Amino acid sequence: MKLISWNVNGLRACLGKGFLDYFNREQADVFCIQETKMQPGQAELPIDGYHCYMNSAEKKGYSGTAVFAREEPLSCAYGMNIDEHDHEGRLITLEYPDFYLCTVYTPNAQRELTRLSYRVRWEEDFLRYLKSLDVKKPVIVCGDMNVAHQPIDLKNAKSNEGNAGYTPEERNAFSRLLDAGFTDTFRYLYPARKDAYSWWSYMFRAREHNAGWRIDYFLCSDRLRGRILDARIDAEIMGSDHCPVVLEIR
Repeated sequence: MKLISWNVNGLRACLGKGFLDYFNREQADVFCIQETKMQPGQAELPIDGYHCYMNSAEKKGYSGTAVFAREEPLSCAYGMNIDEHDHEGRLITLEYPDFYLCTVYTPNAQRELTRLSYRVRWEEDFLRYLKSLDVKKPVIVCGDMNVAHQPIDLKNAKSNEGNAGYTPEERNAFSRLLDAGFTDTFRYLYPARKDAYSWWSYMFRAREHNAGWRIDYFLCSDRLRGRILDARIDAEIMGSDHCPVVLEIR
């Protein structure tokens, strides 16, 4: 089974930058998207053979997630049933017979950390939500989680300490998530691989110099570890300031 996750930084814009070429070439079983920045019907999506699920933010042109799945799920849920978190289209959960799939666009703490306190509340509630699923059946989580967990996960760790995406609060929250029974699939397979990033700033020719951050993930319940076949980062794929990440699992 092949699953792909990509923060497209605006699906309508990405459609004009090769999105469909990549989508059609990869033939994923599930393709998850974050930061769609659109409402249903705002773009024509010539995608056949997939069930489409979209969770749009109430604020137009902002946030949003979507999932394209070959196999129809048993159920689909939008958000985590917490009003504070469920107006920005940040979470979709599909239930299948043997597992749950969640795609998430975690809130950014923002410059000057103006949203860090909210981010901390989100992390606490999201962890509680995932644990409630995990007691029923294994969970696969993917998306832009807006945190570089360890120094190996960003180019300039020292100079970014305390910045959004690399604060102690965000990194500790990610550690708590892993400690609760979830595996970072890429690091599980490639614990020492350096210079592996999924996001680059548009400034200072960051992508050209590979001065990036790994903030897009596939996590899975620990009991699925033995089924992981590969986890990769398709850094050569353009169209967004993020690149796709891929999980192949039995």
